[in-house]
Amino acid sequence: MEMMNLKPAFARKVNQQGLSPLHIAVKQGHKEMALRFLEMDNDLVRVKGKNGKTPLHFLSEAGNHDGMLDRILEICPQCIQYVPIENRNALHIAVENNRLDVLQVLIRTLWKTDYYREVVNQIDEDGNTALQLAAFHNQPESLNYY
Repeated sequence: MEMMNLKPAFARKVNQQGLSPLHIAVKQGHKEMALRFLEMDNDLVRVKGKNGKTPLHFLSEAGNHDGMLDRILEICPQCIQYVPIENRNALHIAVENNRLDVLQVLIRTLWKTDYYREVVNQIDEDGNTALQLAAFHNQPESLNYY
């Protein structure tokens, strides 16, 4: 944190594995550290790491540990709109990883926005929406959130 105070640009740098400090904090489940980064600069959630993934995409794979996803979406709800290289948004990733806990939070957050339809109807590089992926992967529980 001290390094970020001295040189804020450090927080936007990615390491050799393509991870920013926020990516690492999220990936390791360090909620307090991740939230402190975002308090300093809520735009850090936009930093794209390896394969264009943002910290939100990492959470979409790993789950809503300790309510970290809820807090990040409170700080930066528009980060749901970010799409990595493969045109898969956070909904796609949550469905592909069968993360119902994440899907529930994402949909609940999206309902409060004017870009709900845009995100829900986003198609990946194969032409599938997250809803179509849920049906394809036989995840009826996921279908209930839409």
